[in-house]
Amino acid sequence: MKLTTAVQLSIMMFLQYIIWGAWYVTMVTYMASHFKEPGIDNSIGQAYSALAIATMISPFFVGMIADRFFSAQRIMGVLHLIGAVLLFLATKVDNSSAFYWIILFYSLLYMPTIALSNSIAFHQMSDPGKQFPWIRVFGTLGWIVAGLIIGSLKIEPSIYTFLIAAGVSAALGLFSFVLPNTPPKGKAVSSASRALGTESFVLFKSKPYLIFFIAAILVCIPLSFYYGFANGFLNELNIDKAAAKMTMGQFSEAIFILAIPFLFNRIGVKNMLLMGMTAWILRYVCFAYGNTDGNMWMLYAGIILHGVCYDFFFVTGYMYTEKKAGEKIKNAAQGLFTFATYGVGMFIGTLISGKVVDKYVMSPGGHDWKNIWFVPAYIALGVLLYFILFFREKRQIQVAGLSENIAAPEV
Repeated sequence: MKLTTAVQLSIMMFLQYIIWGAWYVTMVTYMASHFKEPGIDNSIGQAYSALAIATMISPFFVGMIADRFFSAQRIMGVLHLIGAVLLFLATKVDNSSAFYWIILFYSLLYMPTIALSNSIAFHQMSDPGKQFPWIRVFGTLGWIVAGLIIGSLKIEPSIYTFLIAAGVSAALGLFSFVLPNTPPKGKAVSSASRALGTESFVLFKSKPYLIFFIAAILVCIPLSFYYGFANGFLNELNIDKAAAKMTMGQFSEAIFILAIPFLFNRIGVKNMLLMGMTAWILRYVCFAYGNTDGNMWMLYAGIILHGVCYDFFFVTGYMYTEKKAGEKIKNAAQGLFTFATYGVGMFIGTLISGKVVDKYVMSPGGHDWKNIWFVPAYIALGVLLYFILFFREKRQIQVAGLSENIAAPEV
């Protein structure tokens, strides 16, 4: 791969995730500030569910339409340009219902660009297994930069988070047209079921994988509490530059991901997954008891635990899925895992989290966060016990390194 191509792909990834990081993390704070409606927390949960809905639909768009008829860089450019307009329009509505539909429509446009950006990158690489992580890391860097800018400027409740995302989306939309060509594949996926990856259903014949797959969906319920309400929680505690401080989670993730290949082979997939689920429990206990008086360290600990929470469960889960699937169906299996977790699991979780947070609204304002955080902690504990009791896997499954297919969102 040429140096100029590597630079182009790195810029693409950087901008791709600045967009997401700019509006997604702080949407809870924006909505709570702008829409003074009864049941706003439930509406916030519904708004976050839009991305989960889009995750379930985007495989059909990419697999059955985009890959067949359009060059990947061109369709990505069009989607980002339209997306920029929708992000701008999101700042012009005055009720959460209209806001939800705009975010849903935008999410339906944005989520396919994740797969398209990966396809563009893979198409230009001579050795994706070695080259892709060095390109993809610029996406994590973009997410961090978005958080640092928004947190430092203290604009989390303002429309500027969406305007920043809109501006970067327009820039990436234009930049996409000068990216290296990734031509259409010329043939459609034969059916909707293949676009979803149903050929990988054969994995469910393995009882250990079925147990893991169910646990992965369930653990997305506590995951959605963090994605949807952590920024609002920290701002409600008057934490200075909350969005910037939350980027410690991405730094943590970047560090812990380096340990995964080493630990995967030595302690086994079960112990890796157990460590990830235990981290979710510890995170929410830290949030429940953390405060700005004497327990500020617990708030920082809850954020930093993101590296263990995400990497040790989800990245390990992608690696485990690939090793169980084998070369023939690994792409379908990865797609199915993403559909189940960031689609089905997060959709259920966002709706539950919104209702729970809305239940613990205090009068005249604020929330009973201690009881709120205990809910995902108990759910994570339940998933942990289920996993301990039922998951049995042989230790022979090993991995030599991170796969190029591990390209899921790192929020």
